[in-house]
Amino acid sequence: AVLTAPRDHAALRAEIVAMRDRMQAANPVRAGLFDLKHSPGGMVEAEFATQYLVLAHTREHPELEPNLGNIALLQRAETAGLLPAGVGHAAADAYRHLRHLQHLARLDEQSTQIEPGPVAGQRAAIQRLWQAVFE
Repeated sequence: AVLTAPRDHAALRAEIVAMRDRMQAANPVRAGLFDLKHSPGGMVEAEFATQYLVLAHTREHPELEPNLGNIALLQRAETAGLLPAGVGHAAADAYRHLRHLQHLARLDEQSTQIEPGPVAGQRAAIQRLWQAVFE
């Protein structure tokens, strides 16, 4: 199975970081704004961190195999000891909030690039996740 195949963690990490960098380059953000999906600390970073955790660790942690979504998988990764205490749950909560804001913006036909202040805590939580996984 793809999820339980042995992997070179360093190569996988490098590949996912490169994908994130390409996505950020392809989705520019106006100066002074935060894009809910594409800015550093945005949803893409949480999604890619989750993808890495699943691909790198499902072999040893089968609880990551069910496709339960990013929120549940981040919580499971923390419970499994793959993330520092609090990091997975905080990132999951942040991701949930950013996704909610994204849905509201789309329903109202508004931009998903917003003032960064109101989501500074969520952004920081996802950046802590990114650092725990990739740095």
